[in-house]
Amino acid sequence: MKVYLIYLLSFFMIAEANFRHNDINSFLAELGEAQDKEKFFKEYVKSVRLNDQKVNSVISLYSNQEILKEYFAGVGKEFHGVPILLKDNIDSIGIANTAGSLAFKNNLPKNDAPLVSKLRESGFIILGKANLSEWANFRGNPSTSGWTSINGQTNNPFNLKYNPCGSSSGSAAAIAQGLVPVSIGTETNGSITCPASVNGVVGIKPTVGLVSRTGVIPISETQDTAGPMAKNVMDAARVLKAIAGKDPLDSYTAKIPQDYDYEKLTDLDSNYLKGKRVGVLNSSESSEIEKELIEKVKKVLEAKGAVIVDVEFNISSDYKAAKEFYVLLYEFNVGMKNYLKGRDLPYETLEDIVAFNEANSDTVLKHFGQEIFLESLKATDTERYLKEREDIGRLAKAQIDSVLDANNLDVIIGLTRNPGWLTDLENGDSRGDGGISWANGGLSAVAGYPHITIPLDFVNDLPVGVSFLGTAWDEVNLINAAYSFEQENKFFPIPK
Repeated sequence: MKVYLIYLLSFFMIAEANFRHNDINSFLAELGEAQDKEKFFKEYVKSVRLNDQKVNSVISLYSNQEILKEYFAGVGKEFHGVPILLKDNIDSIGIANTAGSLAFKNNLPKNDAPLVSKLRESGFIILGKANLSEWANFRGNPSTSGWTSINGQTNNPFNLKYNPCGSSSGSAAAIAQGLVPVSIGTETNGSITCPASVNGVVGIKPTVGLVSRTGVIPISETQDTAGPMAKNVMDAARVLKAIAGKDPLDSYTAKIPQDYDYEKLTDLDSNYLKGKRVGVLNSSESSEIEKELIEKVKKVLEAKGAVIVDVEFNISSDYKAAKEFYVLLYEFNVGMKNYLKGRDLPYETLEDIVAFNEANSDTVLKHFGQEIFLESLKATDTERYLKEREDIGRLAKAQIDSVLDANNLDVIIGLTRNPGWLTDLENGDSRGDGGISWANGGLSAVAGYPHITIPLDFVNDLPVGVSFLGTAWDEVNLINAAYSFEQENKFFPIPK
């Protein structure tokens, strides 16, 4: 018995040691050295299950047979064999798309989302689905980020008592652990950038329309987008390049400029920031921790030869403020009705899902309610919706563009947000400040503009990120700026 226990312990240790992948290249190198690909993937999938037990970032995985089938189908493609996790609100044939809700446990898509098809065409293997905040944190109060009725709570890999932020919680936490080299999240307002920052990984929220939303469980037509997460900027850029492009079923993708240069998304220059005018978001009310972090940002920029200009935003974004929230409520109700059409589910409208939640309240609603769903059902004033959508979008775009134009800036940089907070399932997200009292990125979300966050430093042993903001379709510029900063800062946090 003692010998068996020693063997079992050693197996676990080997599994933990062998499959921790911090980038695409390291995974491809290990895969290339494996003589038996079937055994390699079998052991790899086993290690993902084993190593994720405490963090709980994964909802579901494809079978070994499906993974091998996809591997052998991808021979000759650029990213042949690279595993990727999808946030569990993205359609992928053969695996349920749940939004983290028991109501959708049997939601088996008939088609891949276009972004998933593009990933497969590039050789990526869809490994499975990542946990999230149920209904992308748009169901009720007081919600807890990273909790779903179908899979429970995702924990922060840097401290299991702390929250991973949401709603793309699992997509970020899986990268932080090294379970997969890359993943896909989605964002309406902060749902890529907050978990990326809090889990110490790179997250890219592209311009709304650069990536198709077809086959993605919706919140907002005007703000929703999918985007990549990775340990480093180059890998995130490689995934973005793979999933970007037009889709006739998503009218927003028709707005992609005809001369948009997808190839330049991965043509990165470590000296890019030299001579660039960079607006650093600052505030006279900054805490000492904020001042220290901003000082670090400036030192990195100075080392890269950037011209630094102190700037401030005159307005901010709070998605639960009356106008912005009404737009989301209205669009969610309409979007869910459209998503449900033609699906083999016993629901036709949001009202049907509300009824399911009520009937299963002991499990679905045990930690928080569905007040947002109920408010969404009442948000039917089309005239009000159109006016407020125009108002908030115009103001957010004008704020970002005016700061860029008035200061002749190439990019705006600021702290992404505070570090993680203690998870509290009964009282919901506290979003404790950790010495950082404000966040950046809300305006980019409302404007539909791109926002990139990369790891900056630790605060109380928890990672925080730095944000790169710009105008519409400015991904090439922002990615290069983030890459140049990353190459100087060299902060790639790994959980202990």
